[in-house]
Amino acid sequence: MNKVAARRGLGGATFAKFLANNGALVGLFVLGLALFIATPDFLTGPNLLNIGIQASVIAVLAFGLTFVIVAGGIDLSVGSVAALSAMGSAWIFSQADLPGWLALGGGLLFGALSGAVSGLAVAFGRLPSFIATLAMLSIARGLTLVLSEGRPIPTAPAVSFLGSNIGPVPMPIVVLVIAGLVAAAILNFTVIGRYMYAVGGNTEAARLSGIPVRRVLVTVFALSGLFAALAGLLLSGRLDSAQPQAAVGYELDAIAAVVIGGASLAGGVGRISGTLIGALVLVVIRNGLNLLNVSSFWQQVVIGVVIALAVGVDSLRRKSARH
Repeated sequence: MNKVAARRGLGGATFAKFLANNGALVGLFVLGLALFIATPDFLTGPNLLNIGIQASVIAVLAFGLTFVIVAGGIDLSVGSVAALSAMGSAWIFSQADLPGWLALGGGLLFGALSGAVSGLAVAFGRLPSFIATLAMLSIARGLTLVLSEGRPIPTAPAVSFLGSNIGPVPMPIVVLVIAGLVAAAILNFTVIGRYMYAVGGNTEAARLSGIPVRRVLVTVFALSGLFAALAGLLLSGRLDSAQPQAAVGYELDAIAAVVIGGASLAGGVGRISGTLIGALVLVVIRNGLNLLNVSSFWQQVVIGVVIALAVGVDSLRRKSARH
């Protein structure tokens, strides 16, 4: 009898551990099942492709943000940096009359440099990441408006290609998969990835262990800017133009995707696979509510509740880990 009870207890503990580590995946499955029952239009090929396309920008944006959050920081500027990078790329192509591939590379460079500036402010200026990236949010959005003079600018063909299809497969989904694999490889199989976890877990201990904390911080913010630039180029490729007000508020969705995916805002915890699932959860919720003809006003309420629940679960998980 005691053995049976012990096995049941072990099974319950194993299930609880699985749920704690894969709550977002379970939530995505339950959400998908509920929407499949609620509307026949959800589980169709065109709608699933639409979900993938919509998730591509948020997920790529969130991949870069995962590095920062794992390292114990926050980046509020990713939406504005995405818009600046897309606008910078379009400006290089239309105003400087340079080849499309240079415009694409220039857009990525805009993002990496913007992120590096935030990283330098955090690492050497000792500004809190919240303040440094809040400032960059304003700077990047202002520069976007300066470059565009408040008007959309056509994108280079190389950027427009990012919004096209390869046969039946949308290019944004291809970019999403490649970006996710690259981000996962950086976080899981490189020295800088291990340093990110160490810095986010305990900055002072990492410094005493000989880890170059300042260099790590600059690197993670530069990577965040680079992935934000790629997300901005994906968005402008879909629209065939760089919009001065593109990606407004996307930083909140990106942060939500990372937290829903199981990352801790305290740092030291996070996975790229979890971030992808978190982005899919957000997009599936919006897609399902649209299919059910729910008002966009109520959609914002639902998303806010989901974010609050995700942060609450993260807080409870950290408290249980301490005890």
